[in-house]
Amino acid sequence: MIALVEPGPELPPERIARYSRQLMLPGFGEAAQRRLAAARVLVIGAGGLGSALVPALAGSGVGTIGVIDDDVVEFSNLHRQLSHGMDDIGRSKVGSLADTVRDIDPGILVRPYRERASAETLPAILSEYDLLVDGSDNFPTRYLADDAARLAGKPLVWGSILRFQGQVGVSVPEVGFRDLFPVPPDPDEVLSCELGGVLASLCTAIGSFMATEVVKLLTGIGEPLIGRVLFYDALTARTREIAYERAADADPVTELVDYELFCGLGSTGAGARDETPSVSAAEVLRLQREGGVRLLDVREPHEIALRGIPGAAALPLGALAAGEDPQVAGGPLVVFCEKDPRSQRAVRVLRGRGIDARYLAGGIGAYVAVGGRTEGAGA
Repeated sequence: MIALVEPGPELPPERIARYSRQLMLPGFGEAAQRRLAAARVLVIGAGGLGSALVPALAGSGVGTIGVIDDDVVEFSNLHRQLSHGMDDIGRSKVGSLADTVRDIDPGILVRPYRERASAETLPAILSEYDLLVDGSDNFPTRYLADDAARLAGKPLVWGSILRFQGQVGVSVPEVGFRDLFPVPPDPDEVLSCELGGVLASLCTAIGSFMATEVVKLLTGIGEPLIGRVLFYDALTARTREIAYERAADADPVTELVDYELFCGLGSTGAGARDETPSVSAAEVLRLQREGGVRLLDVREPHEIALRGIPGAAALPLGALAAGEDPQVAGGPLVVFCEKDPRSQRAVRVLRGRGIDARYLAGGIGAYVAVGGRTEGAGA
């Protein structure tokens, strides 16, 4: 295998001492360590996978690491996103992760991008890096990352996690994620970690697999997961591998597209709007004061116990989707969750049954931000 990066300058004694256990690996040596020092790696996502793989890359000696994420640290992140702590709640995830890397090795250059990866922004950022890593949690970003890397002629390491299982793969211009998944799944059939849950240790397991693939590509050691995808089941401690290749009649990737639209989630481009009816938090407060609103919480019971809106009916999304009746009568129906994904799906289910429903844009967080009162252990 050909190494992706040429070796950088000779290592000073301090760096040799730091990486001494890695330098002694058979087939590795100082040349490989100098390649890592010269490498520039861009990571999408500073959550469960990103907070595991970025410190591993820093510890390995990758010289420059860029991280793209527009989210902030929340209390519910901490069980699995181990680079963030209690003091980081409310901070940007990229800022928190950059501090974690600096604590590991101040000599590593961290470049945080507090924004969402998009077809408009990603190509220019990626042009400054040797390799892309996708640790995102949604299909639009996965297809975006694969296409952007392919058009840039650069490899992509990707991973995904849900419940007790994870996947890892490597994309190159000749074969990649889009060849393994040529058609995106139906949005209503896709679970997220918010909906399906995730085992905390799975993040570190899959993140470590991803970091290892990055090191292999940069240094030229081993056999990367090109044309193969690795599946890991934490409950059985088993792995399996599936080989795949590019179909002869596959359409070439010639440009980046609207990936929300491609994945059936609606357009996000200029002038786009969400087709699922919504209502603002301020409007919900007004309706509450007038006594003419029904509220339906579609979160799980343990979430409601921490913080809920007084007087709201409750029915978890899974039960609603399975056909249970929300049993809420009178006035307009407003559905809410922690953010938006579950409530948006719930509204689509309800409207499909002929019930006029809207979702609370921004979820319970937006409600609190405009002065809404909550109750519960975390209120």
